[in-house]
Amino acid sequence: MIHLRFIRHAVLVLALFLSGLLAFFADASAVTSPAPAPKADRTNSAPALSPEDLSDLQSDGASPSASNLAELQDMVQAGRLTELRVTRNGSYGARLYFLPQEMLYYVALSQDSHSWRVVKTQEENRAESVYAQFARKTHDLADGEIRRLQLQAQKALLDRVIAVSANRANRLSADLALAQQQDTQVSERQQQLQAESAALQSDKLESERKLRALQMQVDQLQRASEAGLAPVGSAR
Repeated sequence: MIHLRFIRHAVLVLALFLSGLLAFFADASAVTSPAPAPKADRTNSAPALSPEDLSDLQSDGASPSASNLAELQDMVQAGRLTELRVTRNGSYGARLYFLPQEMLYYVALSQDSHSWRVVKTQEENRAESVYAQFARKTHDLADGEIRRLQLQAQKALLDRVIAVSANRANRLSADLALAQQQDTQVSERQQQLQAESAALQSDKLESERKLRALQMQVDQLQRASEAGLAPVGSAR
């Protein structure tokens, strides 16, 4: 019974090992035999451009971007182009123009409405791809400009707050100086009043002393006068 179980266990392990080995050879054959390359679809195919391609972007023809720029400016002034899309970030803009008569697309990257990069193509997908790259480029270029504007606004606000605070500080300093001046004047006045009160108190005491002396003199003179007016026989 024990030998039978051992045999069954060994057969199961062997089966698992063989299945793993077969799977390994199947994977190896799949790696060593490359799959056939897919056929390139040439209909409506537009080259995929990365943001790094912006430095070398030209039209589909042999004319450089500079001639495209002059051509675009002439057509815009003549009113021959239709503006399909526009993106603006700060002073930077991306525009997609269309010339229906020749099925031409012009993609322009500009600053303050002055274009400096122009791509001309007859492929709609390529035009949309370049326009999307130019639109992202305007976002990146405008970051510094927008940040500068924000910093300028923050600095202007801080300058206004500083000016208000400085004005308030000056007014408080003036009020404090005036209050200190008033305190000094009041203190001097109090000292003067105290000195005057002390002098008046001394003068009062002196006047009271003189008054008492005069009253005593008057009493004495009154008694002397009364004594001199007495009848003669009353002296007996």
